[in-house]
Amino acid sequence: MRLAILCATATLALAGCGGPDNENAATAQGSAVMNGASPGAAPAPANPMPTNAQQYVSLASGGDLFEIQSARIALQKAESAQVKGLAQMILADHQRSSSQLASAGAQAQPPLTPAPVLNPSQQESIEALQRTQGAAFDREWLHQQVLAHQSALDLAVAYARGGDSAPLRQQAAATIAAIQTHLARARQLEGEALAQPQPKQ
Repeated sequence: MRLAILCATATLALAGCGGPDNENAATAQGSAVMNGASPGAAPAPANPMPTNAQQYVSLASGGDLFEIQSARIALQKAESAQVKGLAQMILADHQRSSSQLASAGAQAQPPLTPAPVLNPSQQESIEALQRTQGAAFDREWLHQQVLAHQSALDLAVAYARGGDSAPLRQQAAATIAAIQTHLARARQLEGEALAQPQPKQ
């Protein structure tokens, strides 16, 4: 189940929330708030990513929707207060980025309106979270976040560098610092969770 997001992204990368298994050492930079921070030293994506505005809007809006839904589930089900804290950050930042994406899309030529939907693998991941309980939920959620945010980082960096719409390039660049912050924190918490003794089967 943990490979769900990876598989979806590998398929979508041909058309257009990179390989998420290539977990480059992206460091947390700047605020967790998506406030127009510079991309800074963000790593280049390992695989070709979309530079077409419509593909970018489709992937970015779907990624935001997945993060919002999964964060809401974590706020209800996570055992760890630290996991809930990260979920609250992710929820606020991805709600903000969704609004910014809609605004940038409206300024694109031609204008683009995000219509976010979960792809089948994202839906499968949501269903996995709904089935999982306790400490196992925290581990599953954190692993999904690492994969999803690495993919989102690849997408944002690629579009910010080579996208075909200036408003959307600016929007993509503005999300990078927060994505890096989320990714670094998810990796840290996942490492801590995996270091805990696992219950015997």
